[in-house]
Amino acid sequence: MASSSSSYPSGEDDDQVLVEEKAFVRTLTLNRTKQLNALSFHMISQLLDLFLAYEKGAAVKLIILKGKGRAFCAGGDVAAVVRDIREGIEHVFAMPETGLGLFPDIGASYFLSRLPGFFGEYVGLTGARMDGAEMLACGLATHFVPAKVASTDPAFISATIQEHSELPKLKEHSAYKRLDVIDRCFSRRTVEEIVSALEREATGRKDDWIFAAIESLKKASPTSLKITLRSIREGRLQGVGQCLIREYRMVCHVMRGQVSKDFVEGCRAILLDKDKNPKWEPSRLELVSDEMVDHYFTKVNDEEWEELKLPPRPSNLPSSAIAKL
Repeated sequence: MASSSSSYPSGEDDDQVLVEEKAFVRTLTLNRTKQLNALSFHMISQLLDLFLAYEKGAAVKLIILKGKGRAFCAGGDVAAVVRDIREGIEHVFAMPETGLGLFPDIGASYFLSRLPGFFGEYVGLTGARMDGAEMLACGLATHFVPAKVASTDPAFISATIQEHSELPKLKEHSAYKRLDVIDRCFSRRTVEEIVSALEREATGRKDDWIFAAIESLKKASPTSLKITLRSIREGRLQGVGQCLIREYRMVCHVMRGQVSKDFVEGCRAILLDKDKNPKWEPSRLELVSDEMVDHYFTKVNDEEWEELKLPPRPSNLPSSAIAKL
């Protein structure tokens, strides 16, 4: 396996994305094992160059993306983003974590809003983790293979999926088994109403998940919770392209910090200083006004700022794929 060629200067960044070429297949391996393959700005730029080149050319029919080491990808390297913000550097990416002062992006408002009932609101607002069984049950995954596939050969991978796919059972404490309660609570109009509904449901119950959900909501950034709920609700009525464009606009506002600097504070408390005690501002849900939330959904007031421009999709996509866009 050889590292990909690029126009970037040589140095420690050179091998962050490894490329293996085999016939019409390109295997891209994220290679920042110490950071659990968290996406750096250099890595994102390198991947973008590769994807654009593959899309324009006719030689590549299949791209396999994987991570080296014990993790596939830990998401965006938010610690690096915070350091760059402090130094005045403005490049943008985010992780879907309301506990970090962010919101679920990279198209999350599209796919979360399409999960059964209001399970997407539950996942997006609380940051709840799901195992393979839950991902299959709610539709976020199509197959579950318990063993690691040690091959990049597409025929071998396909055969392994067909032969070894399993349908794991939901654990007894799985939140997905509480969809009725989740729908009653997370269908509410506001975050405040969601929290109140959960607290009423918790009365006389011994379900750990509901107390964990309440605790997560109370620990998260109030601003992040409110923009997340609105983002998912808007996503129900939008295509994936519209969601990506809107989320890019939102994350630009998060990085600029004109309404709230919770992203920097959340990363300081969770990732940098690790005191796990972020000081959110505004500090309570009732202090986050509708006007403040509206700000995140407006165009950035900067002459040099541009909207996200998505590349046109190939016209030869099957109708089933176009329908999903």
